Amino acid sequence: MSDVPTPVHPLVRIDYEQPACPTRHAWARVPVEPAPDERAALKDQIRRLLKERHAVMVSHYYVHPDLQDLAEETGGLVSDSLEMARFGRDHAATTLVVSGVRFMGETAKILSPGKRVLMPDLDATCSLDLGCPVDEFSAFCDAHPDRTVVVYANTSAAVKARADWLVTSSCALDIVRALKDQGQKILWAPDKHLGGYIQRETGADMLMWNGSCIVHDEFKAFELEALKKEHPRAKLLVHPESPADVIALADAVGSTSAILKAAREMEAREFIVATDNGMMHKLRTLNPGKLFIEAPTAGESATCKSCAHCPWMAMNGLAGLAQALETGANDVHIDPALGVRARLPIDRMLAFTAAQRLGQPAAGLVPRIGAA
Repeated sequence: MSDVPTPVHPLVRIDYEQPACPTRHAWARVPVEPAPDERAALKDQIRRLLKERHAVMVSHYYVHPDLQDLAEETGGLVSDSLEMARFGRDHAATTLVVSGVRFMGETAKILSPGKRVLMPDLDATCSLDLGCPVDEFSAFCDAHPDRTVVVYANTSAAVKARADWLVTSSCALDIVRALKDQGQKILWAPDKHLGGYIQRETGADMLMWNGSCIVHDEFKAFELEALKKEHPRAKLLVHPESPADVIALADAVGSTSAILKAAREMEAREFIVATDNGMMHKLRTLNPGKLFIEAPTAGESATCKSCAHCPWMAMNGLAGLAQALETGANDVHIDPALGVRARLPIDRMLAFTAAQRLGQPAAGLVPRIGAA
């Protein structure tokens, strides 16, 4: 028998910084950037643990570039929330590591209840989720029983369980348009800007919840107009969670995936981008010959002219991911009965979008069942 002791994997220490940017609220603990040697060691540790735990990484476009690159290097995915949901459901891995915000981890767990779902930090939430508590939302639904309940993905599992349909920004227009064509009136939650954009584009009868994203809500039309004068050849790419006067200036409006597509296909060499600046990494990586400029979020007197980064997305880091894989910490749990009910609108969305990809008539795919 060897005298060499069995190695014990040390717990990863996570240090946090107090960010100066006012958009990043104090309760969002942003990990300190690791030194180069530490970064390399953490990446090696994560690669090893992913294999040992039969795990796969799923990262959103808004998280740190390290988490995006590592996901792709190890056979995982970097995408928007719709593709993240599909990928996690269909992948053979028994553990999903979701780098994003809590509703993304919850959605992964709802779709894959038999898999372990880990996150770098379970406190990474979303202002849209926080601004739509289930008790108040349920009362809102109860007061309007004649309306089809359509909720955005940026909501809790409990809110999803009250919905008829779930949508992401990449499929919301098509789903609401199909419901409108069926003569259905919509109760929409939680993002008022995205809802307003969909209503203008489709003409649907929509009753809105009054929520907004703290990042996209800060984009300013007057600042964008000034920036466009400085860059007259630049095209403006806007996420539809932005205010209406910002959307009105856009050359292209769409989800994160749609923004990537527009940047790739448009002939312009300069782009102003009005969405979370986490997108800049993928935009610049995929389009090395083009210039991408962050849209401003504040006036001249502000501390930071472009603080367009979700404070909770910023909570995702290599150390938290390594610790979750090493110890099983930050395991996402959903009440099984709630998960079954919350899965219905998600499956309805996924069936709709799958039918669209196959060229099938998706509008009549699933009848309305009524909110619970």
